[in-house]
Amino acid sequence: MDKKENMNLIEESYTRLFPNQELPYTTYLEYNKRLADFNANIKLEVNHLSLHLNLQWKDIDKEIKIGLVQSLILKILKKRTTTPNIDLYNNFIKQIPLLTPKTETDPILEASFHRLNEQFFFNQMEKPNLKWGKDSHRKLAHYNFHDDSVTVSTLFKETPQEILDYLMYHELLHKKHQFNHKNGRSSFHSPAFKEDEAQYPQYKDREQDITGIIRKKKRVRFWNWF
Repeated sequence: MDKKENMNLIEESYTRLFPNQELPYTTYLEYNKRLADFNANIKLEVNHLSLHLNLQWKDIDKEIKIGLVQSLILKILKKRTTTPNIDLYNNFIKQIPLLTPKTETDPILEASFHRLNEQFFFNQMEKPNLKWGKDSHRKLAHYNFHDDSVTVSTLFKETPQEILDYLMYHELLHKKHQFNHKNGRSSFHSPAFKEDEAQYPQYKDREQDITGIIRKKKRVRFWNWF
């Protein structure tokens, strides 16, 4: 896809969103390897709109890419709506975990996954990529649809098994239930998700345990600073 085709992709995405408006921005679109698998970002500076897409998007069907670009445009303009292309894009995202190679794992996280898969998912869940993240107090764990991965903060590397398992269970529920997209908003915690989450034994106690661990780690950092 050459430069002209890239510009046409942005312009077509915009004009389908806003049929009675001309595209008011100069544009730039780039495919690169710097972004993680199937990731993309958008930036608006004055009247210049730039989009950066992971290289894997390059050969994806144009109608799906239009849905991606429309989603990014709506995000940067802080508007909400939906289109057939956005629906196509969201359905495509839900299929990515089936196509993603599973190349990352960790023995502690993998053991947690297998315990939960047997106890709650009848050993029917495919193992995602499993990895440790940063020593984060805010992003404790995260499931990424774009590369079918569960990432857990290293704060929990040495915590009791039941606490790590609860974090892992929550993220595996995201893999199971995926997400719903309606009226321009994506919902990741459906009633079915919350019902399953409540099935974890003593889950309210585990949430209190996690809060206690975070507070303890913050106090240690405070004293180390001085």
